[in-house]
Parts: sequence; structure tokens; C-alpha cells
Amino acid sequence: MVHFQAELIKWYDMHKRDLPWRHTKDPYKIWLSEVILQQTRVAQGLSYYKKFIRTHPNVTSLARASEEDVLSLWKGLGYYSRARNLHKTARQVHSEFKGKFPNSYEGLIKLSGVGPYTAAAISSFCYDEPKAVLDGNVFRVLSRYYDIDTPINTPKGQKEFGELAGAVLNVKDPAKHNQAMMEFGALQCLPKNPQCPNCPIIFECLSHNKGLVGERPQKLKKTKKKHRYLLYTVFFDSINKKVFLKKRVEKDIWFNLYDFHLTEYSSPEEFEEMIKTKNTFRKKHLLTHQTLHVAFLLEDATNNKEELKSMKPYSMPEAKELPMPVLHEKYILEHLGFLN
Repeated sequence: MVHFQAELIKWYDMHKRDLPWRHTKDPYKIWLSEVILQQTRVAQGLSYYKKFIRTHPNVTSLARASEEDVLSLWKGLGYYSRARNLHKTARQVHSEFKGKFPNSYEGLIKLSGVGPYTAAAISSFCYDEPKAVLDGNVFRVLSRYYDIDTPINTPKGQKEFGELAGAVLNVKDPAKHNQAMMEFGALQCLPKNPQCPNCPIIFECLSHNKGLVGERPQKLKKTKKKHRYLLYTVFFDSINKKVFLKKRVEKDIWFNLYDFHLTEYSSPEEFEEMIKTKNTFRKKHLLTHQTLHVAFLLEDATNNKEELKSMKPYSMPEAKELPMPVLHEKYILEHLGFLN
């Protein structure tokens, strides 16, 4: 175990990326980076992190922002429920803790939207508390090194790997150890094409010795994705150069974001029958648990007064500032240029 810890740290010192959240012990910045990086890879997440820090340099600033402003900053990252949770947590820290994050794992885990991984990351990085992080990278490194075939997406797997991560943790420097584990999984022990030939712990890696690297970690197969069929009618006012949008109030995907007039069909046959004679723009959009089959139909607002009662007109500059799904934003940019 000591050899594993030492080799990991040595590798990290040589190969770690220079990232802004590694130069701070500010729990707000660490928390923000972790929430963003749950969404996306570092290359994309870095720009969002910098944008958030520029706009809201501390948790109080974020707490005082409107939800719409937060969603606009988050636009493009997807999983908008996490942006709402981010805002909710900021408000909790501001109101209940006077703008200061709790300084222990047990305090952090009680915050709304903060789970075991995030609490362990903040407590170890900011306060040197010996709490092991457990993300996808850590699962992969441990499952390969110890050749564990327990599915990681099961309660048994979560418990087994959580205990193992804690057992191998370097308690003298938990922050560096946790960073090293995640970085090693992100750059060296990759999901596909892992860099085994130049791995510093290859000889002790049990799955490599058994030829099972490609089969670790194990996961139970996920349920089939749900397919949904969505027709968006895009009403426009060519005289005043405006497009009609409404804020979604349904607790569904894209809750509290702005979109066009929506009609959802229960079957592909019904969907295809409805749009086959219309001049629509088609798009398939993949989410984690859903596949969206989307069509956009452009119509003049003049003849559709009834449908517009729950909608509001926006100029193109106004529409571009609203928080909306990337799918809709791209449609506006690519197909409504005549309204500029």
C-alpha cells in the first residue's frame, strides 16, 4: 500500500495539469469546480469555471443572483437541475452559515445538493481531512489495480470501493492523494486505451497481470433509454422581428428554461404522421436517460393568436440572453437569422 501511494504521488508531481482550483483552498472555488466537472471534461469545464468566478467571485454573490442568471451562465453544460441545485446550495450557505462553508465532511454532507464525493473533495482539499474521494476515475484505478469485479453501480460496489478507497488513502496528505487518484484515472488509467506500457504500478496491477484491464470496472447494464417525440412550433413576428418563447414550468427536462411551443406525441407513428407534410427541421438529441426526436416547425405568429396567449415575444438579442436548451439556441442562431 505504501508503494502504491508513493508511486501515485511521484506520478502526480510529474504529470499533473496546472488548473486554477489547484492553487486555492477556498471551499467556494473547490465546490464550484467539482460541481462543474461532474458535468463535463476539464477542457470544456475550465471556461465555465472561469466565467462563474468572474461573475460571482464568492458564494454570497452567487446566492444573490437570480436563478435565471445562474441558468444562463450554465447554458451549454446540460443537466440543468444541477445548476438549480448549485444556486440552492449557495443560498443555503449564505443564509444558514453566513457565507462560509462548513469546515468538515460531516458539516458539508448536510448541505443541499452535496453528496459524499463532493463533501470528501472539499474537506480533503480545503481542510486536509482524511476523507477519500470516489469518482469514476477512482473506481477505475482501484478496480483494475485490485482486479475487483463487483459492479460499481450497485450498493454493494459503492460500499466495497468506498471502504477500499479509505483504506488506501494517504492520511498524511489526503488532498494530494485524492488529486493524484483522480488525475491518474483521467490521464493514465483511461477508460479506453489505458497507458499501461508506461504505468508506474503495472507490475502490481492485478487486472493487467490477468489480462482483464479492458473488463474493469464492471457495471450492471442500464435500462433502455426512453424515446420521446417532440414537435416545437416556432412562432415568429417578421414585422417586429421577434420570436415567441415561454418559460417551462413542468418538472421535466429543461425545467425553468425557455423554449418554443411544444406538442409531444406518444408514438413515432403519430409523430411522423403529423410532420410528414410539413416543412420541418429534424434533430435527434441524446440525453443520459432519454433520446429526443425533435422537429422544429416555423410559423408566422399572425395567424396563431390562441397558441400565443401563454408566450411572450422577444427580439433576437433578448432571446440569445435567455437560458434555454442548447438545441433551441442553435436553432435560433442557424434558422432565425432573418429576424436580426
